[in-house]
Amino acid sequence: MSNQLAGKNVLFITSNTGIERDELIKPLEALKAQGASVTHGSSEGGTAQTFVQDTEKDRTVESQTALAGLKASDFDALVIPGGTVNADTLRLDENAQRLVKEFADAGKVIAAICHGPWLLINAGVIAGKTLTSYPSVKLDLENAGAAGWVDAEVKQCQANGWTLITSRTPDDIPAFNEAIAAALAGA
Repeated sequence: MSNQLAGKNVLFITSNTGIERDELIKPLEALKAQGASVTHGSSEGGTAQTFVQDTEKDRTVESQTALAGLKASDFDALVIPGGTVNADTLRLDENAQRLVKEFADAGKVIAAICHGPWLLINAGVIAGKTLTSYPSVKLDLENAGAAGWVDAEVKQCQANGWTLITSRTPDDIPAFNEAIAAALAGA
């Protein structure tokens, strides 16, 4: 167990269902193991249902809080897990949109994996960013004004005064976790 991220506060946001299990659990556990304080906020708070490959219902997890009461000023980074249903629901959540905008406006780290970047579109912060995602989200990102889409296990973009870290699928989680930890350690 390392303490390289001691004193760093990371917010994970999800809806209450349809979350790709490993895209929530593995980054959360990895950052916590490095000493970060992590908070999981969900749309309604309370129980959140995870899935494996979008179709197999897996375990439930408890989120510590609803998104409504959260503020970017209390955190150093925001992580947006995927899962098609999770991401599609979350991108319509006004509190999730508000949080993304607050993090971007404050110049903080935002990390999104798989379908998670959909929320960045609805929050209005994607213009000028180069990123990756699950391949089916590519056209949506380009149409929303992203500067470019790359097929890479992790992509970091500093454009517009804030750090965006993105990855494609659960296979990319090790690189995703490493990039988030490095960005936080340097912040």
